[in-house]
Amino acid sequence: MREVLTYSRRGSRFTPSQQESWDAFHDGRVIPDEAVEAPGFSLESWFGRKAPLIVEIGSGVGEATAVLAAQRPAYDVLAFEVWRPGVAHTLGLLAEAGASNVRLLSVDAVWSLEHLVEPGSLEELWTFFPDPWPKTRHHKRRIVNPSFARLAASRLKPGGVWRLATDWGQYAEEMLTVLDAEPGLVGGRCERWSDRPVTKFERKGVAVGREITDLCYVAQ
Repeated sequence: MREVLTYSRRGSRFTPSQQESWDAFHDGRVIPDEAVEAPGFSLESWFGRKAPLIVEIGSGVGEATAVLAAQRPAYDVLAFEVWRPGVAHTLGLLAEAGASNVRLLSVDAVWSLEHLVEPGSLEELWTFFPDPWPKTRHHKRRIVNPSFARLAASRLKPGGVWRLATDWGQYAEEMLTVLDAEPGLVGGRCERWSDRPVTKFERKGVAVGREITDLCYVAQ
């Protein structure tokens, strides 16, 4: 695993409803951390089928994940989230939405994309409201950087789409600079993706006057 991580692990205490969702649904839907290093590990075995793959990095409490996955039953969605209460909440939303095509993983997403996802195999990559790490000394933790852009471009199939959104203006400009410089990607600012539901997090950002920036890049 990498030394510089793009996330920090927060508290892991569940609410009663989160505990209920975890107990009812985590088996088979949450990939244990240790499983990814087992000999012969494959994502297909966890999904139980071979289907087009979408990766979401930072699924939070699953508000967008559940809606988008339920709309795409023919796709498998691998959602990365290190905050376990968020994972538990997501499990409940997935059950409510009838979305059985999502598996959740709490290990480092960058490492996982490099080691668990085959080059040219991703249909889409979603990075909605990644941690902006606003302090200058923490900017190195931002997930959208040149090395990750290169990795993402290599994992997307030709024509595959990387969708991003942020409510942090300075980070949006940095994303544009980084992604425009990656020769394997073409795109830029775009209209808000109509399929993406407005989450509580996004509404809070708008309420305090932050502008939402959507970006869309296509792999070449």
